[in-house]
Amino acid sequence: MAIRTKHVRSASIALAAVAVLTSVSAQSAGAAPASHSSPSSRPGPSHGSAHRIPFTAAVVTAQDNGSYKITWKAPGVRHVAVHANGRIVATGGSTGSVTVKGLPATADRQWFDLVPDQGDKLHLADRLVKLDGMDNFRDVGGYRTADGQWVKMGVVYRSGALNNLTDADLAKLKRLGISVDYDLRMTSERTAGPDRLPSGVRYVVANVTGDSSSTDLPTTVAGAEQLMIDGEKSMVGSTTAKDAYSRVFSGIIADTDGSLYHCSAGKDRTGWASAALLTALGVPRDTVYTDYLASNTYRAASNAAALAAMPAAQAAVYKPLLDVRSQYLDAGFKEVQDTYGSFTSYEKKALGLDAKDINELKSELLTN
Repeated sequence: MAIRTKHVRSASIALAAVAVLTSVSAQSAGAAPASHSSPSSRPGPSHGSAHRIPFTAAVVTAQDNGSYKITWKAPGVRHVAVHANGRIVATGGSTGSVTVKGLPATADRQWFDLVPDQGDKLHLADRLVKLDGMDNFRDVGGYRTADGQWVKMGVVYRSGALNNLTDADLAKLKRLGISVDYDLRMTSERTAGPDRLPSGVRYVVANVTGDSSSTDLPTTVAGAEQLMIDGEKSMVGSTTAKDAYSRVFSGIIADTDGSLYHCSAGKDRTGWASAALLTALGVPRDTVYTDYLASNTYRAASNAAALAAMPAAQAAVYKPLLDVRSQYLDAGFKEVQDTYGSFTSYEKKALGLDAKDINELKSELLTN
């Protein structure tokens, strides 16, 4: 099928056009479910430990009925106690899968401590922060690095557009401890849907795509897929993208309080930000892809509603624009390799981050 895009001047501009479509679809599926419970405070900085966290895998998943499924693997450990709200709510061995019921649903996020009989505990919550006005607001943390450390939860968040947040959502964000918001959107998006933020949150514009008046969308499936691939490449190589992501990374390093970055749907510009951040922290590539592709799950209802409202032929063309796909992220990492030779070189030449900066980033965001 021939690739045809009408008047799109560049991949960056084309990706901005996609953002307009995805921002609409993000609003089309209605309100999100009620929120998680949360701890009284966000976990503090890591100061190192004589013992390492023995868990090689661990996930908390909130269920629709209000319960929580918790799974883990901790080779060499004999016993794991699961703590919540100051008490033991479940136990297991080196490999476990438990469902915890009956916890209060009155706070923002429900946190769990996985406490092994050997080594340090692991502090986790469900990655998704459920809001009434946004379906893809989630914690960047909770992943294990290749060298056995863990990305802290409750420090950096990612999201789609924040213009539809309710007053209850704003109160929740305030309690999450977010102090700075990096808006990756272009000027027209920010004007049409300005962020709603809690008082005291610092707002930083980090426009990834730049601005242009030419935003026509592709008319074929192949054209849509190629647009997304080219857009991913542009997020690695364009001057505006490099400047924007440099601003975000430098800000996260400088600000030890909670940070948030977002675009319109929380999947493309935000997706590359998270892929780059997790890679810089040493998270394995397959885990980076898992995080990237999770937007398909969190946005499933809004995407389905948007496509259902279109004629079938149009929906077929637009579906690649609403999805995140491995081939899109492949294109970004390939662009890094082709242009810079390595991810370390990309960090230095594109983002302006040297080894000292990366070490500071790891010190702030990792716990062992």
